This record gives sequence, C-alpha cells and structure tokens, in this order.
Amino acid sequence: MDNDLLSIQQARDLAVAARAAQRQFFHASQAEVDRICAAMAEAAHAAAERLGRMACEETGYGVPEHKTLKNTLASRVLWDAIKEIPTVGVVRHDPRRKLYDIAWPMGVVAALTPSTNPTSTVMFKILIAVKARNAIVVAPHPSAAKCCVETARLMAEAGERAGMPPGLVACMSQIMLPGTQELMRHKYVALILATGGSDMVKAAHSVGKPAYGVGPGNVPVYVDRSADLARAAKYIVASKAFDHSVICATEQAVVADKPIAAQLAELMQAEGAHFVNEAEAQALGKLLFTPGPLINPKTVGKSPQQLAQMAGIRVPATARVLVARLKEVGRSEPLSAEKLTTVLGWYEADGWEAGCERCLELIDYGGRGHSLVIHAQDDNVIMRFGLEKPVFRILVNTLGTLGATGMTTGVMPSFTLGSGGIGGAITGDNIGVHHLYNVKRLAYETTPPPAAALVPGSTDDPAQLRSGGALPANSYGASTVIAHPVNDADQIATIVRRVLAELKAAGN
Repeated sequence: MDNDLLSIQQARDLAVAARAAQRQFFHASQAEVDRICAAMAEAAHAAAERLGRMACEETGYGVPEHKTLKNTLASRVLWDAIKEIPTVGVVRHDPRRKLYDIAWPMGVVAALTPSTNPTSTVMFKILIAVKARNAIVVAPHPSAAKCCVETARLMAEAGERAGMPPGLVACMSQIMLPGTQELMRHKYVALILATGGSDMVKAAHSVGKPAYGVGPGNVPVYVDRSADLARAAKYIVASKAFDHSVICATEQAVVADKPIAAQLAELMQAEGAHFVNEAEAQALGKLLFTPGPLINPKTVGKSPQQLAQMAGIRVPATARVLVARLKEVGRSEPLSAEKLTTVLGWYEADGWEAGCERCLELIDYGGRGHSLVIHAQDDNVIMRFGLEKPVFRILVNTLGTLGATGMTTGVMPSFTLGSGGIGGAITGDNIGVHHLYNVKRLAYETTPPPAAALVPGSTDDPAQLRSGGALPANSYGASTVIAHPVNDADQIATIVRRVLAELKAAGN
C-alpha cells in the first residue's frame, strides 16, 4: 500500500467525521461542554506518568519525570485555569453599552504537534479546542506518533463516555507529509494550530487559512547586580536542565552583570553547571549544528553526558548542564543560537544597559517576539527590560520553562507561545481557549441617529435635474440619477432616454 495515499485518505476521513461531530456539538450547553472537558482532563492527568514515559521512550528526548509534570500542567492545571471561562452563548454583557458578546466556535481545528513536547501539547490543544466547542484532528510529528495517538485515544474515550459526539477528537496515525498537508488544506478545516519548528510553522501559514503558528525562541536570561544570586543560579540550572531543555522558552544564554559574574558562575557550578573550555565549546558547536545552521536532531533533549560522548569530550557525572563562554552572537558563533538541549551560552556585560544590548542581539538571532528572563531586585531595571525588549513574555525571578508555560507565573497555561507580528505570528499571547472561538456582537441602539441621516438626499443642482439638463457622469461613463422627487411622466421619460443614450455611447 502507498503510505502517502493512506495518510491522505485518513486525513480526509477524520476531517469529514470531525465536521459532522462538531455540527452536533455546536448545540451543546455550557454544562455539557464542561462535563466533557473535565472528564478528558481527568483521564489525561491519570495517565500523565505513563504517557510521559511513553513519550521519552518513543522520541528519545527529555526526562520522564519532567514530561509527567508537563502532562499535569496540560491537563489538571490547565483545566483549573479555564473551567470557569464561559464559551457557550453570551459570554460577556455590557449593560451600559447595550452590547452582548456571543461565542461562536471556529469549527474543525487541525493541530500540528511537535516531537519535543508531544503528549502535553496534544492534551493542551484538545482541551482548549473542545472547551470552545470545536472539533480537533491532531497531526503529530512522525517520531512521536504512538504516544500522541494514545493520548488522543484515551481523552476521546473519556469525552465520549461523558456525552461527546464520536469523531470530535481524533489523531492521525498514518503520518506522512502529504497527509498532514491534506489535513491543513481540507475544506472542512477552519483553523490551523501549529506548534513546532520553523519549517512546519511556515507551512501552516502558507495554506491560506487562519493559523496560529509558533515556533522557536532564543531566550536570554539577564542577571543583574541587584539579583538574589543564589536563587538565580538555582533557577537557571534547574530550568535549563528541565526535560533536557526541549521547551522553547528555556534559557539559551546567560547575560551576567560583570560585578557579579564570577560569583554567579560559582553558584551555578554548585548547582550542577559545568563550564567547558574553548576547545570543548567548539566541539559542541560542531556537534549541535549543521552548516545551515540547523540543529542536529540527534542532540535534542540529551543529557550533558550523552552530548559529551557524542562530541568526544569528558564531563563529570554530576553535570546537569554544560556552559560555554561566548564572545559573539550570530553565525560565527553556533552556540549563540537556540539549543534544544542541555548547553547554555555565557556572556558578561558591565551594567544593565550593556546587558540590555547583548540580550537584544540574542533575541534578534532567532528569538524575536518570544521570551526573556530577568533576575533582579531593582524595579527600574526590570521595568526597562519589560518596556523595551521585543518579546511578549518577560519572566521575572522565575524559571523560563515553567514561567512561560504558566506553572510558576500568572500567564495562561499553554504549550503554544505566540511570538507576535515581530516573530511572524498573529499573536504574542499564550494561546488559550479565547483564541479558539470568534465573538459576534448583539448591539442595541445607544445613540439616536443624526437627523440628516433620516431625510432624503438631494442633488448638487436640483434645478438642473428638474430641467432635464445633463447629469454628472458616473464610473460607467453614463449619467448618475440622484434620488430626487420627479413626478411628471414626461420628465421621467426624458431622463430615461438620456441615460440610455449615454450608456449606448459609452459602450455599455
């Protein structure tokens, strides 16, 4: 059998079934929607550990315990954050303006998911889609197909037991590029929700349908002289080591304020950061990146010890992350780019202004619109970073990984992090349930219309119209008849003959 054709046919079948189910689900009440979503969230949470192990085994990326935590965030924590959000019927009412906002689902959502955070992203997208009364068809990365199919299966079964129409939640199992393309282009798909690498996100945006596409980031972490250095060191190492650095909001380079740089390095070493020498850094750069520079997929989500073995260098067994001292940002320095593995860049800058400039360089090199982390106690410095940096998540005194995704901050829990217009995305938000329904407005009159709007209009020269004179030419080259009371039959006949003659002369 032709695998491409099988994939294409499956995409078509799932899209058709999803549309039929969504038409039925469109009439669900808020209580029914919430009951179904609660059941799916609980089923996903109950399987969080098993699915986390399954994802690690299938992809070879990350840490099982950390994937379990991400699955918890994408199921129970997410549901707690969105369960009270109204998504059916009137969702807001402004009595003063006599305005009602009414939620209207998108329809069928095509959800492209990555290999780095597979099960957690599937959980997240299913919950926000169904909460907004959409159907969803997941198209997973081929290297994570089994764990994604299992995640969608158990959630769909839980939802259907709670009253969800069959086919509303589905996942492709025949994963080929033509099948994924067919799903995105299918006439019944109303929205594309894409999370993954740059090429995949570009493909989603190129289909010609509404799309939320978010991809890589190159997140700097600035540590100011006013920071709690012990806390900063603990958080930076823990965040970079979390799930072996496969979350796109993970810190990619430390920018240390020069007066505290040596102390911060010592504190980070105590937390498990191993600083490599220049030759070792060059070996890591050659290992991690192709001349493109594209990241070597074999290095994604690996421990320092695994990377050291592949690079032919030696690192201690206690190393949680590898740190390379860098001087430049750009193609001349491969390790200044996003590294979806346990390698961290290190820069020093004297003063927050210089630190700001270095952070801007890093953001411009593959991270525009995404995220930045700052450790400081000086509120002025914090606010200057918040106001001036071209990113849409500025995370203060927390872990980049868990702060950006909503575990340790007040932002919406999400595994699809918008990078805004400057990053090539339609929004800079953490994508959530509000992005998956449209709002129509029921608007009553609040201001009487001006009197001039209620009376008949007049010609520029009423006397000319009454006398049967020539009328101004319109865009068709013929006379324009302006609404004006003409009661005499002869006058009307004269005007009609004149218009017909001018139309004929103009070739119309």
